[in-house]
Amino acid sequence: MFDPAELLAGLPHLPGVYRMLNGVREVLYVGKARDLKKRVSSYFQKTQLSPRIVLMLTQVEAIETTVTRSEAEALLLENNLIKGLTPKYNILFRDDKSYPYIVLTGHASPRLAFHRGAQQAKNQYFGPFPNSMAVRDSIHLLQKIFRLRTCEDSVFNHRSRPCLLHQIKRCSAPCVGLIPPEQYHDDVRQAAEFLAGHEQALLEGLERKMIAAAAAQQYEAAALYRDQIQALRKVQEKQFVESGSETEADVVALAAKNGLTCVNLTMIRGGRHLGDRSLFPENAEGHTPDVILEAFLTQHYADKPIPPLVLLNVELDAEALASILTEQARHPVRIVTRAIGERRVWVNMAEKNALLAIEQRLSQHATQETRLAALIEALGLPEGIGRIECFDISHTMGEATVASCVVYDQSTMRNSEYRRFNISGIQPGDDYAAMRVALTRRYQKIAAGEGKRPDLILIDGGKGQVGIAHEVLSELGLNEIELVGVAKGPERKAGMEELIFADARLPIQLTPDHPGLHLIQQIRDEAHRFAITGHRARRGKTRMQSVLDEIEGIGPKRRQMLLTRFGGVKGVSNASIDELAKVEGISQALAEKIHALLH
Repeated sequence: MFDPAELLAGLPHLPGVYRMLNGVREVLYVGKARDLKKRVSSYFQKTQLSPRIVLMLTQVEAIETTVTRSEAEALLLENNLIKGLTPKYNILFRDDKSYPYIVLTGHASPRLAFHRGAQQAKNQYFGPFPNSMAVRDSIHLLQKIFRLRTCEDSVFNHRSRPCLLHQIKRCSAPCVGLIPPEQYHDDVRQAAEFLAGHEQALLEGLERKMIAAAAAQQYEAAALYRDQIQALRKVQEKQFVESGSETEADVVALAAKNGLTCVNLTMIRGGRHLGDRSLFPENAEGHTPDVILEAFLTQHYADKPIPPLVLLNVELDAEALASILTEQARHPVRIVTRAIGERRVWVNMAEKNALLAIEQRLSQHATQETRLAALIEALGLPEGIGRIECFDISHTMGEATVASCVVYDQSTMRNSEYRRFNISGIQPGDDYAAMRVALTRRYQKIAAGEGKRPDLILIDGGKGQVGIAHEVLSELGLNEIELVGVAKGPERKAGMEELIFADARLPIQLTPDHPGLHLIQQIRDEAHRFAITGHRARRGKTRMQSVLDEIEGIGPKRRQMLLTRFGGVKGVSNASIDELAKVEGISQALAEKIHALLH
């Protein structure tokens, strides 16, 4: 075993991060410490370590450390390393999608919209929300109450008459001037107050306006204020979880059942219940609930806003963790593990949702395991098949060819492991050559010992594509991987697929109701979806780029300035004439020409 004596002697009593490595320099575990010397030494001084830690220590050949200025800084570094290295002994919470926000844009007539990704200083962002459904429900509600525009700039800038949303009283039609700008901005301000959780102040203001309008005999305006007040009160009845409060809190509950562990996150903002999200950790076996929950909190809050109150259903060192999160958030953070009263109800609700998510996952796993077992039996595959990768090629008459690789592992699709390959340097429309390029790029790293090796590769295609795949795997020394082609069949109908083998076996056709065929269809259809969305994005970008090249007066320098200013061709397309004209070298006339050609 690794002799740590020399290393331990030189470790400082300072906060930092440590990494445990095996003999081939793979990172086995990343941890943070308030005191590096005490924390790392504890691994080699304690006698009652868990079997998992004991197993890890038998593989450790080196330990690297990094000193940080504070424990909060160590927390951030630890999570960056965990996300980048995915060590096999760290508890991992993979969240494939970023959390969505609601945005009020900085336009002259601000737009209300759903948003993911990078944020711009000119806009107002509200969130994050736990899921996209919560955002869309809130946008629908805001449309009903404040009637803000939700249309894209390309539509807004070219309206000559109100759209259907105005007719059904979901938009006040600022596009054609049916609402004065100052009144529209007042509606935007009120919507921002609502999203910020200041409903009570907003209600009081609307009541004053309703009374004033009625006194001035402006009954239509008074009726509008009345309707807004009624709609807001209905929201309070449905969404508010604590009367008379503007609580900002996250409720985090852990549940375990039948070998599965789930953490449910419920978000409460401004006293309103926004929704919840359930996550399942990896590598959590053998860890106690407090360790799992602490891993979730540290990973989740590494790059997300931290509310002032976090409610848990598991006892842990709340004071120490709250101190770290307070330093990171730059405002006081309180962690409560024994909630009482109404807040105890929130915790119980989150725990129940975690259990329901486990039951749903167990049901799905049972179905997927049945499908996989049926596929293994039908195709005569070896036992132990678990990881399946599937490839598809998409293009339009040879234009913008894209290959996709999707991954099915442990009874579920692994979105974070999907890959796309932009194919170039081949004869347009040559699917065989495209498949060769994609497979070579995918598996040459695996042949070199990097990444996870699949047990089965599915190819969306017939005998020719399977032959190419067999050649590539043979060249890379990966012949032991099972290979199956999924051909459309004589009538190209779902349920009529033929399964093609790389060896001398004849193609087979499973019955349309065969569970194994259903699994193949699920994976194949996902590969097709992923390929075609990538192809469409690449094709649109290429065509838009070519349009810019063809506009008279746009040379390489101006084109680059446009792309830099708006972040790409999509941003140029979405820009208004006035925004285009603000770019150096773009006159008003040229801006109008660009806008006209792109719409």
